[in-house]
Amino acid sequence: MMSDVDETKVELPPLSFEKCPESEEERTKRLAIEELIAKCPENRIPLAALRQLALSNFGLVNDDLRRILWPQLAGVDVKDLERAPTLDELQSHPEYHQVVLDVNRSLKRFPPGIPYEQRIALQDQLTVLILRVIKKYPNLRYYQGYHDVAVTFLLVAGEEVAFAIMEHLSTTHFSECMQETMEATQRRLMFIWPVVLFEQPELFHFLQRSTVGTLFALPWYLTWFGHSLNSYKAVVRLYDYFLASPMYTPIFVTAAILLHRANVILQEDCDMASVHCLLSKLPDDLPFEDLLITSSKLYDKYSLTVIEKKVEELIKIEQEQRKLEEARINLRRSVSSKSNYNVSKWFLKILTPKSVMMTTAVSIVVGICAYYYKNQYLAAGIS
Repeated sequence: MMSDVDETKVELPPLSFEKCPESEEERTKRLAIEELIAKCPENRIPLAALRQLALSNFGLVNDDLRRILWPQLAGVDVKDLERAPTLDELQSHPEYHQVVLDVNRSLKRFPPGIPYEQRIALQDQLTVLILRVIKKYPNLRYYQGYHDVAVTFLLVAGEEVAFAIMEHLSTTHFSECMQETMEATQRRLMFIWPVVLFEQPELFHFLQRSTVGTLFALPWYLTWFGHSLNSYKAVVRLYDYFLASPMYTPIFVTAAILLHRANVILQEDCDMASVHCLLSKLPDDLPFEDLLITSSKLYDKYSLTVIEKKVEELIKIEQEQRKLEEARINLRRSVSSKSNYNVSKWFLKILTPKSVMMTTAVSIVVGICAYYYKNQYLAAGIS
């Protein structure tokens, strides 16, 4: 299934895998997690404690820890993994060519400078991973952007663990996105608006007047921001948070970003093109730790039931406004059509044989005069 991600995609630079020096706070948390892992039987941290680690500042800190703990957050048993089929075994799948095209376009999401053979191997593994999921679950439809999620788990956890995690997420967090159409996903994105309305009405009304819609946030939701961020460190930090959170949490992160950028947004021209352009590209300096705290507070503050009810109200208001606009358009067309009919009727009434002869005679005289004067001007060198 084709999504709108490609149509709304902003050209991104290569993903930055630059390793930042470990801060003192990160080091302290890393050591605490390592000590906890060592103490737990089979390195399995109790789920409640693990979720709290993933949600709190700096998340799971680094990929060595994520390789151990992401499968636990996703409920994956690393001792019971399925063998990965070869790429040849999957080439007959109807989505094969589309997946290969998307994977080939995802080179910017691989670490820079890796050997050619390793890059090709990763691309093949990513293709196999995606096709395995949609082959196992025929009711799920591949969408463009799914590969951005899969490649993140592949890079951190390896092919077989990444498949198990993607299998779990595809039947839970991303199941709505993998339906036959994007209708359910587009409706889910509307959950952004009640949160913004409740928190900052001025921003909500500005965005509504701009008619920007929710298309700017579609890649964010479909890829857990993996397609839209340039920092690998920011991407995996968000994945810590989302793996430990309820499935609709990306909606609240999106709302938190809009609220954080409210002053910048309100200074923009209030039209669809300007606002969409501003929102589509995420700044590199977003304070994600603060935003995730805000997101968690918003999730706790507003129940999905309250948000759903408000979405229904907003949809009804939008439908009524559309009906009014259609009525205005039809009225204008009716008046215009009647006016044109009356003019035509009047013209036919006055168009008697005598008037036709007079009009023709005048036209001939005007034509002769125009021809004469044109020749005179041309002879004088005037054009």
